[in-house]
Amino acid sequence: MASLNLGENIEIDTELIKKAYSLAVKAHSKSSEKAYNVEESRRSSDPVIFSFSGCWSENGWYDGEPFGVTEINLPLLFPSLRSIGVNENALVNKAFLQRFVDKILGNSDFDREVQKAVKKNKQILFIGHSSGGSIANLATIWFLEKYIKPEYNYKISPSSPLCVTFGCPLTGNHIFSHALRRENWSRYFIHFVMRYDIVPRILLAPISSIKLEFQKVLQFLNAKSVNLAHASIDNFDASNFYMKVMKNASSVASHAACNLMGNTNLLLETVSNFIPLSPYKPFGTYVFCTGNGKLVILRNPDAVLQLLFFSSQLCREEECTDIAQRSLQQHFGYDNELQDCFQMLNEVHLEPLEQLPLSSDTTSSDIATINSALNDLGLSTRARLCLCAAGELEKRKIGNKESIDLKKPDIEKAMKYLEEDYQLNCRHRDLGCYDAFKLQETSKDFDANVKRLELAGIWDEIIEMLKRYELPDAFEGLRDWVLLGTRYRRLVEPLDIANYYRHLKNEDTGAYMIRGRPKRYRFTQRWREHAERMPAESSGESCFWAKVEELRIKISSQGFEPIKEEVLLLEAHVQNWINLGELSGDVLLEKSTFKKWWEDLPREHKLTSCIKDLKVRKAVTEKKQILFTGHSIGGSIANLATIWFLEKYLRSDSPDNYKISPSSPLCVTFGCPLTGNHIFSHALRRENWARYFIHFVMRYDIIPRILLAPVSSILLEFQRVLQFLNENP
Repeated sequence: MASLNLGENIEIDTELIKKAYSLAVKAHSKSSEKAYNVEESRRSSDPVIFSFSGCWSENGWYDGEPFGVTEINLPLLFPSLRSIGVNENALVNKAFLQRFVDKILGNSDFDREVQKAVKKNKQILFIGHSSGGSIANLATIWFLEKYIKPEYNYKISPSSPLCVTFGCPLTGNHIFSHALRRENWSRYFIHFVMRYDIVPRILLAPISSIKLEFQKVLQFLNAKSVNLAHASIDNFDASNFYMKVMKNASSVASHAACNLMGNTNLLLETVSNFIPLSPYKPFGTYVFCTGNGKLVILRNPDAVLQLLFFSSQLCREEECTDIAQRSLQQHFGYDNELQDCFQMLNEVHLEPLEQLPLSSDTTSSDIATINSALNDLGLSTRARLCLCAAGELEKRKIGNKESIDLKKPDIEKAMKYLEEDYQLNCRHRDLGCYDAFKLQETSKDFDANVKRLELAGIWDEIIEMLKRYELPDAFEGLRDWVLLGTRYRRLVEPLDIANYYRHLKNEDTGAYMIRGRPKRYRFTQRWREHAERMPAESSGESCFWAKVEELRIKISSQGFEPIKEEVLLLEAHVQNWINLGELSGDVLLEKSTFKKWWEDLPREHKLTSCIKDLKVRKAVTEKKQILFTGHSIGGSIANLATIWFLEKYLRSDSPDNYKISPSSPLCVTFGCPLTGNHIFSHALRRENWARYFIHFVMRYDIIPRILLAPVSSILLEFQRVLQFLNENP
């Protein structure tokens, strides 16, 4: 049984491809009322195949001018289809998206049949011909978003699921393509394209330029889908349509080629403002059928875009009528072409692109096969240069990543200083890093500022590369960089906030969160939120101090009541962040800006606050021994605090059940007055809690005996005694 090797350890049986094409064309049948068909063989080794029908009306391709695209703002269905750091959603063909949402997801049978296949751990194929291929693309992405997660037990193999399309129009823009490569999903998409098939190129043209001929072309294609033998189209309409599509394809390919080659001429940007350029960009693995039995396999999306244009160019003007007809006829000619190709199975991988031969008459034996395939596609020297430029761009991206990887030791070294040396120095001063850095009282604070600036330089360089898409598409999804970015953000952003408010920049620029926050922190926060599938803006623990500073300012000018809800929200976040270990316990130090601010809040609010006993809960969470201590009357308060703790955390029915050791917690008092009566004592012994209380008493210390006397008997002297004790601690 022959298999087509597509690279990246993906192979697909040739008989399965032929069957897929047959089912994809069959899905167009008017007799079918469903927008998709499903075929499942009784053999457990055979895949479940979902085939999607196309649409043959203009509105089914272009829903709005000029190119019929819309922002794919559906975070529940397609959360990954966005540029993470830049925070920009992908653009997708609006008509295709609407058809998928309404006709496919709107049908509960589809989801049920997919789940059934998943439970059986069967390979799933989503297939489509023409615009049905675009629906198959969206179905595959929906599947990957929903099922390729740890909570689902879908055992994915390198070749499953697969999306196989034939003559499929482009579906989304460069962010769409970028997102699939970042998620390592691009390998699941296989697109077969005939050399002259016009359909994969149509959306490179705005609807206004092809409106006169487009509906006639669609009617022809629809007739072909029903009856291949009797469909026909006027030569004039076919030629006009072909020339208009290719003219726009030329503009798109030329503009893209200039960018590939690093052209910085401002005229390029100016021209693009006047000439509408299609936003669509290829993704996945493209298999070009040369027409003489060869299959040219290409994965680089920039190179695919160039090949879509150059492989369908005219060699001579007098060929126009013939090529125009072929560009439409070939859309339903995949069956015979694939039959011929699979008999020979002559596959050519265009890799590495930067080493492709530039001359069509190259005779070197090492590249003769590749050169022959390029000649079969009619590629000129200019076309080959554009393919090489696409390869060089990818090579530069990899080189850029390697250069920043070399800076990892510098990042780690600077962060180690802040995590160890600087934090230790701050603790010796009973300060957290934020407050110590804001005060800038020692040379250690100066050194920390130097490290902050060093790290900012490195991370800003990375962010600028990401904004210009100068790093590999996979970069923002790399786990080591996501973790490093999160560590950096939590460690250094508080210092940036301290510096911002130390210099009163908020008075000139505005609040840090609105006007002052650097992109290096916004990007790295979004990396984590995407990697862990968290809601947007939910990982704001590193911005904690900025929120505290702004609330301090608001309370001083507006009072507490107008911003009470904001305070409650911050307290809830603090409780969660500290419990998860995402916010340092330094925020609870007595000299902490936060602690001082919180203590000044209204007493009624503090009594019901969710963080009123946060220090205790943090110690419980960390399984630390807890000591409650006090001298004199402070000992009695320690007694009551210990009993409160035992009631709250030690009982087996408590939701905060504290796994106590024989020596923890402890209440240790010194010269403590008596606290309760015989029932008080009896209850503690009954609960076996008396063992947690240790009271040190000097032989003649009067304080532990005072409450044995009624106040009336000692009233004259008692206030003087208390005054003496207060003045002589």
